[in-house]
Amino acid sequence: MRAHVFRVLAEKLDRLFKSSHEHNIVVGTERRIVRLHKLEAAGLDILKAAGIELDNRPGLKGADLLAAIRAADGAIVRSGTRITGELLESPGRLRCVVRAGVGVDNIDVPAATRSGVIVMNTPSGNTVSAAEHTIALLLASARHVPAADASMKAGKWDRSKFLGTQVAGKTLGVIGLGRIGREVARRAVGLDMNVVGFDPLVTPEKAAEFGIKAVATRDELLPKCDFLTLHIPLLPDTKDFIGKRELALMPKGARLLNVARGGIVNEQALADALANGHIAGAGLDVFEEEPTPANNPLLKAPNIVLTPHLGASTVEAQEAVAVEAANLLVDFLTRGVIQCAVNMAAVNRAEMDEMRHFVDLARRLGMFQAQTAVGSIRKATLQFR
Repeated sequence: MRAHVFRVLAEKLDRLFKSSHEHNIVVGTERRIVRLHKLEAAGLDILKAAGIELDNRPGLKGADLLAAIRAADGAIVRSGTRITGELLESPGRLRCVVRAGVGVDNIDVPAATRSGVIVMNTPSGNTVSAAEHTIALLLASARHVPAADASMKAGKWDRSKFLGTQVAGKTLGVIGLGRIGREVARRAVGLDMNVVGFDPLVTPEKAAEFGIKAVATRDELLPKCDFLTLHIPLLPDTKDFIGKRELALMPKGARLLNVARGGIVNEQALADALANGHIAGAGLDVFEEEPTPANNPLLKAPNIVLTPHLGASTVEAQEAVAVEAANLLVDFLTRGVIQCAVNMAAVNRAEMDEMRHFVDLARRLGMFQAQTAVGSIRKATLQFR
């Protein structure tokens, strides 16, 4: 009886708003996605086999990008395209955006949520490649590999100049114990390193399964680190997560690695710490501004290994990400299955069919409240059982 009342109310509200609100529902069976970056053949084959029309439009900007987005049911992007709130304000038929990669800081996720657009990422496709690149930078920094290579190619033989440090027996601090952080830890254990980790969302028991000794705070972790690696997203509260104060807490002679996101390490503070010798070395794959401008202080810093965002740049990772992205789109557009979404819980088709009326009712009640309320809405109270 109650469900029937909800459905009737939803139908009445639908008629009330039908004339003034656009719905992101595609009529018919034709489904279309816009591909804004290169996608490997294995992913394209999955989309074509599912009967999804492909609009291949790499490099779009401005009005052309807006038009392509609004004309598609889904979009595939990498880090080079920004899906802004302006693009999502009136999304047309767009229902989902899939980031072929992990980080979604180039997508205005709150704006997508407000417009009813699902944002999904591919968290597992590049995990191994990013972890391996972290270890590569760790070893390159510890043994001065790039500088020694450059010296040799300049016709020199400076053995004494490149005295390094072995990693066995050293302590690696890992901030962020998600997929990549755990894979880095697993490889570090294989190098006979001691691993300590900080992640407020991971219990000490869970961390121990991966050979990691968990600590409760960042400040507790930093003094223990011979090497520090970060595997966290760039968010307002992680901007400059490692700055001047945090670098000072690390032991003199420690080394820092970042294969996660530019901006979580303050670049000027790191350059200063390298210059004064407190930090012995660093390896960075990501930067606050990419491509890196010529005035970036890290370009002239000593004892640093820099790579141009190569963490996922392997043949295997690119193919795995393409396949994962394509499967996410096919599952969502053809079966209504939501996986790896960053702005809503994963919901299978059966659950969505059961919930659909109630989700729609909640949306319409919200619109009704917004239009009838006097003044700004300052507080919302939800009662449920």
